[in-house]
Amino acid sequence: MSTLPDGYLHKIYAGVLGKLIGVYLGRPFENWTYQEIQKELGPIHHYVHKRLNLPLVVIDDDVSGTFTFVRALEEHGSGAELTPEEVGKTWLNNVIDRRTIFWWGGHGISTEHTVYNNLKNGIQPPLSGSIKTNGKTIAEQIGSQIFIDGWALVAPGNPALAARLSEAAARVSHDGIAVNAAVLWAVMESEAFVSKDVDHLLSTGLSYIPSDSLIAELIKDIRAWHKEDGDWEKTRQRIEDNYGYDKYGGICHMVPNHGIMIMSLLYGGHDFTHAMHIINTSGWDTDCNSGNVGCLVAIMHSLSSFDGGLDWRSELADRALISGTDNGYSVNDAVRITYDLANMARKLVGQMPLEAPKDGAQFHFSLPGSTQGFQSPSPPEVVTVQHGQDRGVDALGVHLTGSANTPTEVEVLSQTFTPREAIEVKRDYEMMASPLIYPGQRISAILTSSAKNTSPTSIKLRIKAYNSTDELITVDSDRLSLPPGSENRLEWTIPSTLNNKPIQQLGLTIAAKPQVSGTVWLHSLRWDGIPTMELARPRDGKAQFWQYAWVNSIDKVHTTMGPSFYLAHDKGEGIFTHGTRDWTDYSVTATKLVVNLGAAHGVVIRAQGLNRYYAFIFQAGGKVAIVKTWDEKKIELATGAFEWALDQSYDVTITVQGNKIVGKVGDVEIEAIDEKDSWKGGAAGFVVTEGSLSSASLKIAPLR
Repeated sequence: MSTLPDGYLHKIYAGVLGKLIGVYLGRPFENWTYQEIQKELGPIHHYVHKRLNLPLVVIDDDVSGTFTFVRALEEHGSGAELTPEEVGKTWLNNVIDRRTIFWWGGHGISTEHTVYNNLKNGIQPPLSGSIKTNGKTIAEQIGSQIFIDGWALVAPGNPALAARLSEAAARVSHDGIAVNAAVLWAVMESEAFVSKDVDHLLSTGLSYIPSDSLIAELIKDIRAWHKEDGDWEKTRQRIEDNYGYDKYGGICHMVPNHGIMIMSLLYGGHDFTHAMHIINTSGWDTDCNSGNVGCLVAIMHSLSSFDGGLDWRSELADRALISGTDNGYSVNDAVRITYDLANMARKLVGQMPLEAPKDGAQFHFSLPGSTQGFQSPSPPEVVTVQHGQDRGVDALGVHLTGSANTPTEVEVLSQTFTPREAIEVKRDYEMMASPLIYPGQRISAILTSSAKNTSPTSIKLRIKAYNSTDELITVDSDRLSLPPGSENRLEWTIPSTLNNKPIQQLGLTIAAKPQVSGTVWLHSLRWDGIPTMELARPRDGKAQFWQYAWVNSIDKVHTTMGPSFYLAHDKGEGIFTHGTRDWTDYSVTATKLVVNLGAAHGVVIRAQGLNRYYAFIFQAGGKVAIVKTWDEKKIELATGAFEWALDQSYDVTITVQGNKIVGKVGDVEIEAIDEKDSWKGGAAGFVVTEGSLSSASLKIAPLR
């Protein structure tokens, strides 16, 4: 195909929202049975997290894997010909052993844990996930299906492409009927861009898998039961009796869960809310099943899926958290993810990327109903925050209701770093993230005041950041007075006082008076520039969130003694990085860097995961080198003589501008050109290889 179906952008957005809503709805009672759910919660109709004293948006493997592994298309640029081997490399670049994305349930128990070990040990896909390597039970667990939605979302209306991509991805970790189920579901999601007919979707999906597959037999049975029963709970019981957990090995087998997903589609495919009720009340792997069903049904009906009846979108507010190794992709939102997927889809059919909305502003509210994480702690009787149109342009409306309880100021903020509850809710995977914004960067907001406002509105930009004792502190810009019916731009350079204080929220504060109503429209909010800061561990408190602000594959990071950075790694290579891919041309200086043991240690720049970065390193034999790490390859771009020694202190600088990299230590300076110009931007930090290093600080600066 060289074209994309009408409305594809909104349907991709709907699919992303459906995935997020489904996962976060089902996660609090994951792995409960139907009987346990009925006893403890009753039929599921809407979010239940508050009843279980849990936050709605947390890290979850279903979200992390889905929106991480599809980025293999960006990392390898091979389009429709993407191979399992390339997807496997994306696993190794984006997964930290026993820390991110997966359920690390043990080798031979958790499929993904087992396959990750295989990949690390050099077993290449598809052998890494095959029945021959891992046995039938491990190879046919649910994981191939739960991560599959992204491959359909980049192939809208093109089931053949969705089948190819999803099979390449599934064969990294799974085999047999698990691959069949994944391909079938991806094909149905792709076809859902052009059809709402459930029977047609099922028949299309079945045409891409073997007719004698157990998955095909399962679907045949459920279709027949659906016609006979006319009652989803009767059909659910038949699935449990004939295809239940007791019939299959392992922790979370594909077949039972796929069965209730098919059932939910047959009974609820006409209505998103009804589909969510059925799949979540049915139990078993609720977040996985609900995420897949939510994505498919939402694609079918586009954004109208969420209209009327229950409000699925307000509390979610587009928010997403991802546990991976791309520092600046972890705190995310459905709009950003949608544009990334849409541009992958466009590239696959030979089209240019979409024009970045509103001159590339990170918060632009250009999709219907989007709020990009902006919420207010004030109750809805005081203020409502919702998408709308101002002067014919999409914008975020902040509506003061004129309540007698209105405080002197109203906050409207979006998360730019890890929220406290993401750390407090313990999972088998960790939250790895860096803030999105930093000292020295320039923030710019375009604002309008409704012509109906009775007086000028006083507005400030506001930041909230974790201090050295992990409390959120508030820092504001100067005030802007916005007369009724006017438009203005509010700009602010993030102050240096926020050095080493991870910025967790960004937004507005509006001066308010009781019983005064009015509307302020935020048209866009953006940040630009390279930070100016010196990173060093705060000494006057526990500063856990400072420590959480790094992507860390190092075995041991000392946080209470020694220099700011005291890093040790036992085997192979580990990295410790901070920053985002917005950081393009800049310099990094590690002060008082000491190699305590080993070699091949140094300073990293433009890191894009574990296995893609530039570095200036100390080598054995009295040498230094500029190295490019590209998946399994180590490419020396330049070397120089430098008689360094263990236990000696050095200031080390690496600078990157375009495709030129310069490294300097003492009087030695070496320069390299990366002819492929591979990594355009990325995080900074350290690399440690079987030994240890320490450093007093890490200075980040724009180029003069």
